[in-house]
Amino acid sequence: MDRAVFLLILFTQSFLLCSIATAQQNYSANSILSCKNNDTTGPSPAFLYTCNGLHKSCQAFLIFKSQPPYNSTTTISNLTSSNPEELARINNVTLHTVFQTGKEVIIPVNCSCLTRDYYQAESEYVLPPNPTYFLVANDTYQGLSTCDSLMRANPYGVLDLLPGMELHVPLRCACPTAQQSTNGTKYLMTYSVNWGDNISNVAKRFNVTAGSVVDANSFSSENQALFPFTTVLIPFPSEPRSSLTIVDNRQPTTLPPLVSIAEKDKSKTKRKFIVAGATTGGFMLVLCVILSAVFLLRNRSAGFFKRGTKGKTLTPSEGIRGEIASIELLSKVYRFEEIKEATENFSPRNRIKGSVYRGVFGYGRNILAIKKINADASKEVNLLGKINHFNLIKLQGYCKNDGFFCLVFEYMENGSLREWLGKSRSTEHQCWAKRIQIALDIANGLQYLHNFTEPCYVHKDISTDNILLNGDLRAKIAKFTLAEESKREVTCGSSTLHVVGTRGYMAPEYLEAGIVTSKMDIYAFGVVLLELITGKDSIIVQDGREVMLSAVITNLIDEDDAEAKLSLFIDPRLTGNSGNVFALQLVRLSLACLIEEPARRPNMAEVVSSLLKIHTEMDRRISSGTNSSIRPER
Repeated sequence: MDRAVFLLILFTQSFLLCSIATAQQNYSANSILSCKNNDTTGPSPAFLYTCNGLHKSCQAFLIFKSQPPYNSTTTISNLTSSNPEELARINNVTLHTVFQTGKEVIIPVNCSCLTRDYYQAESEYVLPPNPTYFLVANDTYQGLSTCDSLMRANPYGVLDLLPGMELHVPLRCACPTAQQSTNGTKYLMTYSVNWGDNISNVAKRFNVTAGSVVDANSFSSENQALFPFTTVLIPFPSEPRSSLTIVDNRQPTTLPPLVSIAEKDKSKTKRKFIVAGATTGGFMLVLCVILSAVFLLRNRSAGFFKRGTKGKTLTPSEGIRGEIASIELLSKVYRFEEIKEATENFSPRNRIKGSVYRGVFGYGRNILAIKKINADASKEVNLLGKINHFNLIKLQGYCKNDGFFCLVFEYMENGSLREWLGKSRSTEHQCWAKRIQIALDIANGLQYLHNFTEPCYVHKDISTDNILLNGDLRAKIAKFTLAEESKREVTCGSSTLHVVGTRGYMAPEYLEAGIVTSKMDIYAFGVVLLELITGKDSIIVQDGREVMLSAVITNLIDEDDAEAKLSLFIDPRLTGNSGNVFALQLVRLSLACLIEEPARRPNMAEVVSSLLKIHTEMDRRISSGTNSSIRPER
């Protein structure tokens, strides 16, 4: 009996070891862009590659594209802490070689996971001016490290990085699994994906089979999309040869400044803007007040801000937008001592979330929110100073001190929409009226940005984390760090090398080609609308895998019993069968926003009009008492 038990235990251990050893690595996709992943439930590809190989340490290789100042044998080996003699040997160059810009360089590294859950090659990097973890990972190291792994490996907070600091940099590498070794793989090379790459052409370039690349990265098929700034593993039966590398003259995988402003459209065309009838009266009243203010302020100097309509001849409709935008809301300039006093020197007990603090100002004990930014925020201040809408967060003032900014905003008592949706069951959460009003608030804010400012803007980072709720649960759009000018028409969209945003909300045309138009905000709004309906996150776990909520709902539409299955996704806190009528209408509107082709998505004026119809019908039912289930309980 003892012998049988021993053999059973031995077999079980061998089976588990074999299962772990044969498991391949998982592709990170665009999860690395969020810089806020966690791995509490197990190793995540958003950090590094999992320690699951046959050996805990091995020789591995990286591909780095030569870019000044890292364009020589010496500078590249210093950046990656690799052996310069070995780097020169495998690339068939000398220690004094300077590479052509875009030349792929093979970097030999010692890949190890002796004491960690992840494989990594270790390097050190001294920070330049205006550093961020994201830029180090994706600009300097071209995706060969990740924002999450850098934050894990270093003791500094995101706002504590200063020029001259030395960062520990874990580089992405892996060792072959037992199965790969059996199949003849001796080395794995980490390749940084560039624009236009796909699995087939990457495999062909390195003279390996597409199937081996699919297996090494756990892709579902050869057609799975690759995202810039991510990495894939290329399996080799022998050392990779320098003859396989190329000079890549495509758009380089580097990041421009944090806010990439599109060039202004030289061919201005007239556009008609649809303003929903229910809001016309209120808008005209506000417009009269604004135009009166314009008349009084016409000769005032701009001060800190620049006028958006200077030097232009505008059409009548553009003139209205231009006058609105030209009213610069001269925000208060705070002294740093005032900010410190209001936040009790940025006390942890006054921290709201991340780098945002609660501050109490003046004798009236006015409560405001202070966002500390360790970078130049003048572009965001300039933009926020030129927009004025109830559904956009209001900038009360700012403070510039020693290279960083403090932006002072109105205080939003109920925090972010994501936090509110995640709270426990309450009367507010059971009310369809609240959810639809929140959706309408967001849509109104976006319509103003897209249609009623000069120039028009794309927010670029709409998500439930960036929608804030005040004490009355009215929604306001926040975080304009990534906002840039809109090209107004999808066919004239600008493109950018800097793909940033929040995972689960980024439109396909932006992820695949960097195209920036207002339709990317509409796509993100479609995801937010699904979250309002379901109460779920934009990324959910289904069958043990992370999937996008939008993809799950979209797939359900193609099934025979679509409505029955969709009803299962409606937030259970929104009780009552009658309320499902509104849910299905909202789902249809959401799916229209999520259409893959941007030109087929509705514009935000059409979205506002649709939401107003739903809101009006809901009010009618409430007033007639025909649908008590959509009212909050008392």
